Amino acid sequence: MEALEWIGTLPFAVAIRRSALLYLFVNAAHILSIGIIVGAILPLDLRLIGFFGKVPVPAVGPYLSRAAATGVILAVVTGFCLFSVRPLEYAGNAAFLTKITLLALGIVNAVLLHVTPQWRAAVKGGPLSWRVRLSALLSMAVWIGAVLAGRWIGFLSE
Repeated sequence: MEALEWIGTLPFAVAIRRSALLYLFVNAAHILSIGIIVGAILPLDLRLIGFFGKVPVPAVGPYLSRAAATGVILAVVTGFCLFSVRPLEYAGNAAFLTKITLLALGIVNAVLLHVTPQWRAAVKGGPLSWRVRLSALLSMAVWIGAVLAGRWIGFLSE
């Protein structure tokens, strides 16, 4: 509880809370970050489960993975800034907790995939194994779920 209260007193949290314009820009940056994640992950996941077979995985896999990782980093930073405005309220919000859980699951899934020999083979033009396809299916479900949970946050805090 004390840590949450402390987060709310951080200088950037106070600044965002006091300025509607700053809040608007941080919120917009968060939404754009989510767009980067979804815009990179969904096409990659669809390709990995077998759609768009003419698109070479070695050409799009590394690029879309890096784009998604950039989006995740930006979303975490901007999301933390938004969280800091009302940390006690968000920490008790079921939708927020669901979103954070799904975010962590999505990151773990991506990291575990990227360290496998199956991923390395796929980005070198090798076959798409069941492990890669299963990870892509999980990824799609998790990231879509995280977006839905994020939209749900506002409905539970009203």
